[in-house]
Amino acid sequence: MITAIREVRRAKGMTLEDVGRACDPPTTAQTIGRLETGTRTVSVAWLNRIAAALDVDAADLVKLPGRPDIDVAAVLDAAGATAPRRAATVAPPHAEPGLLAVTVAGGIGDYRAGDVVWCRRLAPEAFGQALNRDVLVPRPAGRFLFGRLIAHEGEGGRLNLLPLGPGARQQVVTDPPWIAAAIRLIRPL
Repeated sequence: MITAIREVRRAKGMTLEDVGRACDPPTTAQTIGRLETGTRTVSVAWLNRIAAALDVDAADLVKLPGRPDIDVAAVLDAAGATAPRRAATVAPPHAEPGLLAVTVAGGIGDYRAGDVVWCRRLAPEAFGQALNRDVLVPRPAGRFLFGRLIAHEGEGGRLNLLPLGPGARQQVVTDPPWIAAAIRLIRPL
């Protein structure tokens, strides 16, 4: 199996030791290195452990023949843009169950016209995971509220949201059936 463990690890800015410590249970940097280079066979169990340590889907660590990868042309840091030391690729974002999209038609808050915000749908028992994040909340009659979740009272319960516009007043929503937390911003240049 051809893996992209090294590429993903480097893109996340993690060392072999970092990944080994983040595995559950922890493992050595040498083992991670052997799995990256293919000198040790990568089982599904190892793939899942490493994916969890890197906070990605296991599918992101496998090079699939039909999945196009994008070449990394430059690495950007505080010193500016430089060519990568070694050839690298990244996998483009992919859809997964429970994702919703919010398109931005006009600039508001930190968002610009043309942005696409990917959101992960959450059930009431998971609302606490979205505290201090931007969320989409369904309202009656096909309306929605989008803002920063600043307070959450119990499972389901009341949600306090701070809308994105300047001078906007805090909104309170009671018992929504679901919310969707912003997880990724796609911004065209």
